Amino acid sequence: MFDYPPFPLKPMHSRSRATLPLAIIIALATAAASSATMAQNQAQNQQADVAQDTSLSTMKVVGEAATKTATPFNETPQATSTVTFEEYDQRGARTVQRALNYTPGTYTNQVGASNRYDYIVLRGFSDGSVNNTFLDGLKVMGDGAAYSSLTIDPWFLESIEVVKGPASVLYGRASPGGVVALTSRRPEFEDSGEVRLGIGTNNQREAAFDITGALGEQKRVAYRLTGRGSAADTQFDHVEDESYFFAPQLTWDITDATSLNLYAYLSHQPEGGYHAGLPYEGTVASHNGKHIDNTFFEGEDDYDKFERDQTLLGYEFEHRFGGGMTARQKLRYLEADVEMDQVYAYGWANDNELIRYFSGADEHLTALTLDNQFEWDVSSGDLDHLLLVGVDYQTRDNDVDWPSGGFPNIDAFNPSYGADPTAMYASTRERHEIDQTGIYLQDQMQWDRWHLTLGGRYDWVDIKNTNRDSDTASSLDDTQFSGRVGLLYAFDNGISPYISYNTAFTPTSFVDANGDLLKPMEGEQYEAGLKYQPNGTNDRYSIALFHITQENVATKEQPTDDYRAIGEIESQGVELEAHTQLTDAFSLQAGYTFTDATYSKSDDPTEQGNEAIYSPRHMASVWGYYDFQRGPIAGLNAGLGVRYNADIQADRANTEKVPDYTLVDATLGYDFSNVGLQGVSARLNVNNLLDKDYVASCNSLEFCYFGAERSVEATVSYSF
Repeated sequence: MFDYPPFPLKPMHSRSRATLPLAIIIALATAAASSATMAQNQAQNQQADVAQDTSLSTMKVVGEAATKTATPFNETPQATSTVTFEEYDQRGARTVQRALNYTPGTYTNQVGASNRYDYIVLRGFSDGSVNNTFLDGLKVMGDGAAYSSLTIDPWFLESIEVVKGPASVLYGRASPGGVVALTSRRPEFEDSGEVRLGIGTNNQREAAFDITGALGEQKRVAYRLTGRGSAADTQFDHVEDESYFFAPQLTWDITDATSLNLYAYLSHQPEGGYHAGLPYEGTVASHNGKHIDNTFFEGEDDYDKFERDQTLLGYEFEHRFGGGMTARQKLRYLEADVEMDQVYAYGWANDNELIRYFSGADEHLTALTLDNQFEWDVSSGDLDHLLLVGVDYQTRDNDVDWPSGGFPNIDAFNPSYGADPTAMYASTRERHEIDQTGIYLQDQMQWDRWHLTLGGRYDWVDIKNTNRDSDTASSLDDTQFSGRVGLLYAFDNGISPYISYNTAFTPTSFVDANGDLLKPMEGEQYEAGLKYQPNGTNDRYSIALFHITQENVATKEQPTDDYRAIGEIESQGVELEAHTQLTDAFSLQAGYTFTDATYSKSDDPTEQGNEAIYSPRHMASVWGYYDFQRGPIAGLNAGLGVRYNADIQADRANTEKVPDYTLVDATLGYDFSNVGLQGVSARLNVNNLLDKDYVASCNSLEFCYFGAERSVEATVSYSF
């Protein structure tokens, strides 16, 4: 867990317990009971169709991220959650981070209202926040030790799968809390498309399109063109958010057994929105009897900027040999440029004024990822095997230039802008390089109803940080074995109990006060759970108990720019999740997470045994969606959701807490096809419906993050 603020926090001249809400309990219990009853009735009335329906429903809930193979939900011995495009689009999510607002075990408010990066805390571990995302099975190779952490627009995606717990056996370096696996929309051989326009509060405006279809008479080639442009003011004065992306794709079915997909993802973000924090005293608690407004901007409009450009180019090749054998190769080249200037606050100067500093960044990142896979579905007697053998390679090179300086104080309650720097310091110029090669083997065995998954991986990692001015370097060569074992029993009625053990390792580019690279963090997880998918339905229920430990945990020191390995993090808890279609018109999603994440070992005796920051002890959510299919208001649909977060520590010393908060979201849509306008639909999304003014979390008592105010957006779409 990297307990560090995701923005400059230092004067850089130093050196370059609540209870589960009753509503959630009722929702979970009601959903399970209702779905069981529906399944029983369906089985009695449609016995002839059960086999076919079960097969179809199972295919719809297959996830690949946990195993890199097409394994059904209730045959995977590890907790996973999948959010489809339809689900997060209903809720009006405009980032991957916000798309996971209703996913158990996943905390998305680490930096409050900021959407610059996809900060996602998994099972209490924040080290995967900006560096643990995979797109179509390949790591999105950002630099978590710099500002070159990258994002993917969810309009480009088909679904998002969260694998809870370690996944290093398949992916190499990864957080013990889990990974976030993105699946892009692919070209289709049937013509279709959608165009969308939207407006909203804070001068929001957007335009998006998605068009796909076949080329040529033989229909061996299909294309897809996807893009979106959006811009808005933000809740923070003088701050804007603006981004664009365009993604062309081409799929060629070379033969009936061979396919090739070529793609590009090009994005430009000229304005990166707000990304800073303010003291606990003044945000959560009063300072001199006053609170800072949640629209306050402590920077300087003439100096602050964030601009990011990303280019992803790649291909996916697959050949099916027959006899259950398939070979795949995936390759992606990535290039990114980030320019940032930020004036930020660090503590109080007096009763009204905040101390300010300046940090900047000019970064150029290149990366290459490659994954070669061979899959073989074979039987030996009564034992079925799904074998997966792979060799992958990841490399990243990031040149960084970090200027810094000082700025005059600012009155937090009556701000005046237009100041110039009081001092500028020498830039820190570095190169961050990492190379990783891994070989992995996985065997998913099935005997009758028993499913045993065994996996092992061996990695070679080479990390090097170079001072580009002095040409001095710190390097680390390491090897690592990762393993997994999972056992599951799939009953005929859809219930599947399981147990599993997984390990993780996370090498980083972080250096200590001596300039030496920190040892890779290592983690392991024990998990036991129960999954339930009633036959003939797409409903899914799960409960998971987990215990994770991570050693050599890196944390950033304040106010210096150094890191240290503080010891060990221990996270244990329980997750409950339910997805159910209660009726043809009404669907319900509910979840609850209890996470006890502590600094179980620390080189600071005042921290040992304390609860970790960025980790709510209790998280609960429920989302209901109703589609009116008959009567005079047919075509109308509505959704309402509640999110609850409680017991969040504000600092590692556990001297203060962030107040618990409950947020309400809503949506209202209409399909105009019911009144003769084929393909036309409209939607209204309201997040934080009650406009709650709250602090989402804190990194320390110097940096706390305001949560997002109420936002309203209306969209009109035309599908064809």
